Amino acid sequence: METQNKTEIKAKDKSLMAALGIIVAVVLILAIVGLLLIRPASTILQGQADASSVRVSGKLPGRVAEFYVEEGQAVKQGDTLVRIHSSLVDAKLMQAQAMETVASSMNQKVDAGTRIQIKNAAYDLWQQAIAAETITKKTYERLESLYKQGVVSEQKRDEAQAAYTAAQAAAKAAKSQYDLAVEGAQKEDKASAAAMVNAAKGSVDEVKAILEDQYLTAPCDGEISDIYPHVGELVAMGAPIMSVLKVQDMWITFNVREEMLNDMPMGKEIEVMIPALNKQKAKMKVFYIHDMGSYAVWSATKATGDYDSKTFQVKMRPETRIPNLRPGMSIIIGE
Repeated sequence: METQNKTEIKAKDKSLMAALGIIVAVVLILAIVGLLLIRPASTILQGQADASSVRVSGKLPGRVAEFYVEEGQAVKQGDTLVRIHSSLVDAKLMQAQAMETVASSMNQKVDAGTRIQIKNAAYDLWQQAIAAETITKKTYERLESLYKQGVVSEQKRDEAQAAYTAAQAAAKAAKSQYDLAVEGAQKEDKASAAAMVNAAKGSVDEVKAILEDQYLTAPCDGEISDIYPHVGELVAMGAPIMSVLKVQDMWITFNVREEMLNDMPMGKEIEVMIPALNKQKAKMKVFYIHDMGSYAVWSATKATGDYDSKTFQVKMRPETRIPNLRPGMSIIIGE
């Protein structure tokens, strides 16, 4: 009886061992199959589409009078976008034009020289002086002859000589006055008058240049993305009025850790996926790689066996234009 019990116990132990062996074998097989089937998850990078934006502003401070476009509207370079009105600058233009008129009149007066009446009067005085000089000369010559003959005294001869000398001086002075009247203003006066005209014209041109910005035009082809003020609001000089999005100049921006740069060298073509466009695939070429600075460093979390990693900004541009691609759309690499 005792021998039979021992035999039964040994049989049960063998069955248990066999069952454990089968379980271990199954676990090993499942582990091997799992290792063969399970692959490490691929790294997925997410970027964002972006485009250049040009702000429209002008030199004219004033009030927004009228918009000719609205947000989302496509525009061509040179299209009129907005009109700004400034009554103050209009008044300054009138003032500058009035100053130009005054300066031009003064310049014409200087160029015209002395009036004809003044010239004629100076000429008449000169002729009178010549006549007086001629008479006093003849008188002096006659008294000089009589003095030599002893008919008149020396005093009479000296008085005649003095009168003749004075008449000569008067004739010269009259001639100088006539020449001055004929010549007109001095060269310095003419140059000053001409400079005043140029200064006045410069003021007018300056105000007109400012007024040219009362109509602001599109600096490039694109799309109106934002309009900042409303009609009737005041805007300062240089304040942005609206932004034009250059949708034809699109690119994709990724922020990646530096160890990933080996897969994104400059000029490499990379396939991406655009979820918003029904997961459309597209080819992009890397054209920009730049360090984002110390503020974007991935710090190590382990005391040993890890290191800090900088973040780089990588930009890619589509090889061909992608219809309906909009700034802000997500772009995926690795899926």
